[in-house]
Amino acid sequence: MSTASDPWGRVDEDGTVFVRTAEGERAVGSWQAGSPDEALAFFQRKFASLETEVALIEQRIATTDLSPAQAQSSIERLLASLKDARAVGDLDGLKARLEALTGLVDHRREKARAAREQARAEAREVKERIVAEAERIVAEATHWKISGERMRQLLEEWKAAPHADRAVETALWKRFSAARNAFTKKRKAYFAGLEGEREAARARKEKLCAQAEELASSTDWGPTASAFRDLMRSWKEAGRAGQTEEEALWGRFKAAQDQFFQARAAVQQAKEAGLREHARVKEQLLAEAEALLPATDLRTARSAMRSIQERWEKAGPVPREARERLESGLRRVEDALRKEEDTQWRRSNPEAVARAKGTVAQIRAAIDQLEKQLAQARASGDAKAEQQAADALSARRAWLEEAERTLAEFSG
Repeated sequence: MSTASDPWGRVDEDGTVFVRTAEGERAVGSWQAGSPDEALAFFQRKFASLETEVALIEQRIATTDLSPAQAQSSIERLLASLKDARAVGDLDGLKARLEALTGLVDHRREKARAAREQARAEAREVKERIVAEAERIVAEATHWKISGERMRQLLEEWKAAPHADRAVETALWKRFSAARNAFTKKRKAYFAGLEGEREAARARKEKLCAQAEELASSTDWGPTASAFRDLMRSWKEAGRAGQTEEEALWGRFKAAQDQFFQARAAVQQAKEAGLREHARVKEQLLAEAEALLPATDLRTARSAMRSIQERWEKAGPVPREARERLESGLRRVEDALRKEEDTQWRRSNPEAVARAKGTVAQIRAAIDQLEKQLAQARASGDAKAEQQAADALSARRAWLEEAERTLAEFSG
């Protein structure tokens, strides 16, 4: 049998096929059925298959997200198959390519490990934040609806967050669970206390309603209005019952309050209407009184004024804003009549008339005497005596005019 060879292998005379590697030649098979070239071609095809597998794993590692573990498993399988590969070709080249892939996979594995560590660190940070916020809500919660909704959101954020290390995850979950349980207990305790407060408020407001209903029909307007103000102050200080009870109790309390104040308002309106009617009557009486001035017949005017005053008293009270105007108007008429009466009395007083007549007589007698003195002074040619008598006479005549005018007033 003839021989055949290529750079990576040969076929000897007895048909044994060898492959050349860095470690030397190694027999890979025997060929008896054909020519040596056919033997080399057969084992070269075996090598081509191996090379295809290596190319495929190179492509998968380069272009897909094949995990490092899967890639390493495929590489190790191929490396194992290369040790005893019954193929002719650059087996050392394939091994070098696979070993290069091992380095790439190791790098990817380290990168993946670093990414996992980063993800775990980020997961820890996220969940520590969730736990810290939950614990803060427990410590500070006062708005229970908002806080409860936030607690539910934190639970959803926990579920959506990636996992941290198992030990860290367990410890954080324990804290988070404890915070949620503490929040639930605190909220239940608050609402239990609130329920107690509402029940106490309900009982207090029941009593206030009963008191208001007792006062609702009272006609003791002033004290009862003051009592209702006290009840309203107590109502505001009593706290709130449950919403349904609060609305019902307020309805009762307000109905009693409205009953009283509406009744009082109706009475006050009727009273105001009466006061306005009184004012209308007094307006007419005032006009009647003012028509008496000036009085030409005092006796008739006084009689009419007495009638007006009697009707004025019977007319009753008037609104406060009209009281002063009406009363002062009537006083002005009364004062005017009183002055006229005083004037008339002075005129008809006998003593005053006698005094006025005496004064006129005295002045006339004095004038007669002065006229005689004046005539004597002229006759004797006593200029000084004449002047004195003339001056005195002029003064007495002026006094006489005034005295006669006063006497005329008494006579009028």
